[in-house]
Amino acid sequence: MAKIGIIGAGSWGIALSFLLSNNGHEVCVWSALEDEVKELKETHGYHSLPGLELPLSMNFTADISEAMKDKDLLVTAVPSVFVRQTAQKMKPYCREGQIVVNVAKGIEDTTLQTLSQILEEEIPQANVAVLSGPSHAEEVSRGIPTTCVTGAHDRKTAEYIQNIFMSEVFRVYTSPDILGIELGGSLKNVIALAAGVADGLGYGDNTKAALITRGIAEITRLGMAMGGKFETFCGLSGIGDLIVTCASMHSRNRRAGILIGKGYTMEEAMKEVKMVVEGVYSAKAALALSKQYDIPMPIIEQVNEVLFDGKSAAEAVKELMLRDKRIENTGLLWEDFNTFSL
Repeated sequence: MAKIGIIGAGSWGIALSFLLSNNGHEVCVWSALEDEVKELKETHGYHSLPGLELPLSMNFTADISEAMKDKDLLVTAVPSVFVRQTAQKMKPYCREGQIVVNVAKGIEDTTLQTLSQILEEEIPQANVAVLSGPSHAEEVSRGIPTTCVTGAHDRKTAEYIQNIFMSEVFRVYTSPDILGIELGGSLKNVIALAAGVADGLGYGDNTKAALITRGIAEITRLGMAMGGKFETFCGLSGIGDLIVTCASMHSRNRRAGILIGKGYTMEEAMKEVKMVVEGVYSAKAALALSKQYDIPMPIIEQVNEVLFDGKSAAEAVKELMLRDKRIENTGLLWEDFNTFSL
């Protein structure tokens, strides 16, 4: 049994706390909101995960030092926009070598840092790792079989995290590619917004398939330019997470995109969804990174114009369809294939 502190009481943090408690671990959940802590203590349920009954053995606190004290593992599950300030609160109570697993997804739009890079900057004594993949909180909390990947700087840490989270309904793979895992998990949210917009416009499966396929091409090009590995983007935190986020109504990014496709503004869509829409925050960062690394990302570009420049969703789709003619894969050369003379 491990002692685990969950830093963040959103739906994902609560779903993972439920999983880890069922795995036999001692779990304490921290929230910055006193009212949220009170609700969790009184009901042992969570408003965004109806039907969930949290074990009575779980503890809840608004005191971050209590959630972190003497813990074998810490899990950061706060929205990306709050990661830096939460890390600053964590630093005084984090011992040397403390394993901190980030499960949030996003890129800071001011610094263009991934969330693990923020944690390492703010808590240099921590051993920071990540966990990501196609994993909606709504399904994990119901025990629906799910598979993720954990990335760490060393094999021992990755395998420790794997053993902590693994169960008959939650399978975990390991990887050394922390950067690739985080980029896949963050950038797919922007593509999911585009997929939602297409749904809101009334387009069909053909359009969705095109966005997923060309979306992973954009993510992979940028990710590899930044140092991520091709295999990662072909895996759970790449194409796997992209598929589930573009296709599921559990996805807040897709739901926000649907509303935008129907004519809502970005602000109206976020208010309607009532949850943090990570793709909106990652969109600006993704566009800035594409310019920094000189990587064409036409879908990301059009999403930004719709979100922040007032462009109509229909016009954005039209521009994507009428771009200059291209070959599908620049790595495939005609000369490498057999040709027949007539």
